[in-house]
Amino acid sequence: MKRVLVTYASKHGATAEIAETVAEKLREYDLEVDCVPVSRVSSLQDYQAVVIGSALYFNRWRGDAARFVRHHAAELSQTPFWTFSSGPVGENGPDSHQLEPRRLVDTIERLHARGHIVFGGSVAEAQHGPLTRVLVRKIRNAYRDRRDWAEIRTWAAGIAEGLDAGHTESSTPARGPDQSGSLPES
Repeated sequence: MKRVLVTYASKHGATAEIAETVAEKLREYDLEVDCVPVSRVSSLQDYQAVVIGSALYFNRWRGDAARFVRHHAAELSQTPFWTFSSGPVGENGPDSHQLEPRRLVDTIERLHARGHIVFGGSVAEAQHGPLTRVLVRKIRNAYRDRRDWAEIRTWAAGIAEGLDAGHTESSTPARGPDQSGSLPES
């Protein structure tokens, strides 16, 4: 059985919920999955694949996630890995080509990531300080949680299929070309 690490950097828990959903979907394919924050990972040697996710703030990954990629670059370059970002909220939703920090995309391309995707994020007014609460109040309630759970599960299923994992459900979700998790072209 292949062992997969799903690791993440989350400030208020929304990215952690995405990571848990990815891990749950991978487990449906008979993969052994550990899902932990990047701060708890010291080595990748026991894993045959890695999924790394980070909350996205002001077009930047959380510092601990960026450090994780730099620290484990040699191991990642030898291991199948995928990355995701979460964070965009509001009426326009996620647009991966305009939100990603260029240096991050360059690094994961150089390390030969098998895919990267930007998922919508979630923001709750109560989670933030006074200034941020004012900004959050300007976002209509309907646009405060832009996570698309079906898209997240479909992306995770594509990872499992890419690892040639078996599936324990009767049907495998289809993956459209826009959900492949491919890296944006330069």
